[in-house]
Amino acid sequence: MPERYAKRYLAELIKSINDMPLDKVKEIAGILKGAYKKGRHVFIMGNGGSAATASHFVCDLAKGTRVPGKRHFKVIGLTDNVPLLTAWSNDVAYKDVFKSQLENLLGKDDIVIVFTGSGNSPNVLEAVKYARKIKAKSIAFAGFNGGKIRDLADVCLIAPSSNMERIEDMHLILEHLIKLYLWEEIREGRLS
Repeated sequence: MPERYAKRYLAELIKSINDMPLDKVKEIAGILKGAYKKGRHVFIMGNGGSAATASHFVCDLAKGTRVPGKRHFKVIGLTDNVPLLTAWSNDVAYKDVFKSQLENLLGKDDIVIVFTGSGNSPNVLEAVKYARKIKAKSIAFAGFNGGKIRDLADVCLIAPSSNMERIEDMHLILEHLIKLYLWEEIREGRLS
């Protein structure tokens, strides 16, 4: 790989990181702190690369924030049960794979987190609509211009880029940032 290519990609990523709306990051961290304090469930989902980020965030919240003697996050990934995903896709419709899982599990005041580069994935939109219907809180990590999720989610953080790979990079960086902050808050006894 030519060095100029790598430098250009990384420079564009750094610019996007510097343009990140930190007020939204703070708001999302606050919502997750509230979910932790109140023992609410957090459901996380996405498609493709966003599904990988969703699974990563589930792992980081479930394991990476654990402190001996402290309560734990109640977090569930809706992207990881392949038999269930394919059953809903085959027997009903792919647009319902997340909403149908939420119908079995989601309660009022729980949290739904979606990762979607475009903000227009039908299954993610259906999940957020269902969350809104039962008065659960929804958080979207999006890119580009936010798509339809921008106006549908309670909080929508739009990674400032029009390049899917950089959007996915930023989503992963953000979930790590939020996880580390929450872990430190729990560890230091500021979140109980």
